[in-house]
Amino acid sequence: MLKPTLFALTSIAALATADMAVAKENEAEISRGAYLATVMDCGGCHVPRGADGAPIEGAGLSGGSIGFEIPGLGIFWPANLTPDDTGLKGWTKKQIVDAVRTGVRPDGRMLSPAMPWPAYAALTDEDAETLATFLQAMPAARTTAFPPAKDGEDAQGPFFRVTLPQ
Repeated sequence: MLKPTLFALTSIAALATADMAVAKENEAEISRGAYLATVMDCGGCHVPRGADGAPIEGAGLSGGSIGFEIPGLGIFWPANLTPDDTGLKGWTKKQIVDAVRTGVRPDGRMLSPAMPWPAYAALTDEDAETLATFLQAMPAARTTAFPPAKDGEDAQGPFFRVTLPQ
């Protein structure tokens, strides 16, 4: 009786230790991903802001509330980067990495021209995957996203007008 009980307790302890090691490793990866999202300034566009321009507390990277009008193309609002169904829910890590590096969504649509994916194309595999892990680990946040407005269409939300140098 003692041997089976001891075996069971030892097995549980080993599994718990292994789970804690994985959690610790995952915690470090998520922390590094958060750091990368900060230095890559994801929040500069993808954090919603109040009427005063200040980031909305606790909203995370749930999508920018101020769009960008790009002459000749239209108006684009930054997407929700959380794992909500209004954001990245259902995207695989590889799909996130590919979109960050190529500017193309899994459905084949181009990301907003304001997204600096050409700069992010140079991310190492490790950094790109770490960023994706962080995005998938964030709490999901529902948002009402404005669809892109074609050039000349009325805007459904506030936006900045980007002017190109002459």
